[in-house]
Formats: sequence, C-alpha cells, structure tokens
Amino acid sequence: MFNFFKRKSPPPLAVQAATPVAPEPAPASVPAPVSAWRERLRGNLLGRSLSALLSGNPRLDDALLEELETILLSADVGVTATTELVDDLRKRIQAREFADTRGLLTALRADLTGLLRPVARPLVIDDAHKPFVLMVVGVNGVGKTTTIGKLAQHLLREGASVMLAAGDTFRAAAVEQLKAWGERNAVTVISQGAGADSASVVFDALQAAKSRGADVLIADTAGRLHTQTGLMDELGKIRRVLGKLDPSAPHEVLQVIDGTTGQNAISQVREFRAAAGVSGLAITKLDGTARGGVVFALAREFNLPIRFVGVGESLDDLRVFDPEAFVDGLLPDSIGR
Repeated sequence: MFNFFKRKSPPPLAVQAATPVAPEPAPASVPAPVSAWRERLRGNLLGRSLSALLSGNPRLDDALLEELETILLSADVGVTATTELVDDLRKRIQAREFADTRGLLTALRADLTGLLRPVARPLVIDDAHKPFVLMVVGVNGVGKTTTIGKLAQHLLREGASVMLAAGDTFRAAAVEQLKAWGERNAVTVISQGAGADSASVVFDALQAAKSRGADVLIADTAGRLHTQTGLMDELGKIRRVLGKLDPSAPHEVLQVIDGTTGQNAISQVREFRAAAGVSGLAITKLDGTARGGVVFALAREFNLPIRFVGVGESLDDLRVFDPEAFVDGLLPDSIGR
C-alpha cells in the first residue's frame, strides 16, 4: 500500500504492549524545589570556581574580572555570552553599584537568569494534533533513549496516552532499551527487525498511533555524528515520510545534548537544526561535576526553547527547565560555600 518505501518484503510490525505498572507518585508538573536542584548540581565546576574566587572579599577590579572571565569560559559559557556578562559587570563596578563580592555574585546570578529566561519555554502538547508527534534526535551517547523513557513517564503523569517508535534501527540494543522503557512505563512500542528502514518504522508507528487514538507518539532515531551527511539526510527522510500521513508532523523535534560536551554542542545544534528542524532542546548529564555553562552558550547562540534538563539518573531527574532554580543550583548560595 505504501510503495514509497520501496521494500521488497516489508519486515513484520512488532507491537510491544507492556504490562501495566503502578505510576510514579508525584506528578511531574510540580516543580522541584530549589534545594533539590542545588543538591543535584552541587559540586559543578562553575559553582566551585566562583566560590573560591569570591571568598575572602577580594577587590572588585580588572584582575578579578579577568579571573571571572576565565572561569566562565572554562565552564563552557561561551565567548559571546561570557564577554557580554563580564562587560556588564565591569560597567556596574565602575559605577560603584557593588559594595563587595556578594553584590557582584547577586548581579551575576541575575544576569545569568536573564540570559536563560527567554528560552525557558516548556513543551506544550497541542490538542489540535492527535497524535502529537515528537521526534527525538542527537549524536551517539547523549542519553537519547533514556530521555525518551523519562519523557514518556512525564507525559503519562500529565494524563496523556503515549506510544513509542523504535526508530533507532542501526543499534539493536537501542530497540531493546526502548522496549524496556515501554514495559516500565506500560506504553506500546512499535518496532521492526534489526536494520529496518528507520523512516518505515516511524511511519508504521504513526499509523498505529492514529488508529489507537494515542495523544503522543515519541519517535526515537539513530544516534549520529552531526558530520555524517548521509545519516543526517535520513532525518529529512523521516520528516518527509511522516508528512505523508500528517503534513504538520513532526510537531516537535527535540534534540538531546550531553551537558558535558562543551562548545561542540554549538556545532551539533547548528547541523541538526539545518537537517531536522530542531524546535527544542533537552540537555542531559548536568549533575555532579558537569560544567553546566553550555546551557548559557546555547541560549545565547540559538534562542531555542530548552524544554528539559537532566540532573540525575532517576525518573524525576528529567526536569522541566526552570532558569531561576537552575542558576540558583549552579552558583554558590553564599560566598565560601
């Protein structure tokens, strides 16, 4: 029926309907308290370095600002954002707005939060599209499949019915991993055999989601380096194939970024946005000693919505992005912490 796939013998459609399990207790829509963010982000490079720099009430001079600039760059805040932040603080120091380093830290916190506030736009599932198709992309090893599992749990808590498409057919373990998340979340996973055409899998999944009245279809895709032209072109193919069933699909292209990647994340987003029309970001692995500054660099460079950040391994650690809580968790809560 759908000969545009040009398959000689279509692989059988595998539908995994998981056994229902008890939902996680607290709804995901309840924001985590600032203390919870701080607990997850404590020990990050930016917070530790700033605490050491500003302790002891050093003089507010150019030497201090040069050290601050080095810290921000080392934490992956990026050249453009760092220059703007330091220039603003320099002008305010010259205007004698700060009595001490505590005032400087307060101003830096406000500037960083202001940089992130425009991109703090949560994912909204538009009821006009059913199913709402969410395509997840990213390079290898960023935590794409795990993010999908956590995102499915988040949407289930919000009352949406969810299906998953195992479109990462390049790596057999990815299909099995997604099926495990499907079983854990009690959601149906659509898959085909190893090596199947990814666009075909996602197309079949959208057909199934339509016929079953699912609210959301989350489609996994193969991890690929942004420099692999052929694989990047495949993302465009998936978009075109989805458009044959729903001209408006996908309704969200979520790129998963590893928060420890550093400035390479900039080139990743640039290439994936050109190939797949990225409309939102999820930034993972920001807990512990991660630099974390790449969030600011991405906000300044692209102004793309940051939908979620990952600050740990548990289901609750994929969190709707909250700029105030993130910055408060990232920076020292007081000098000398």
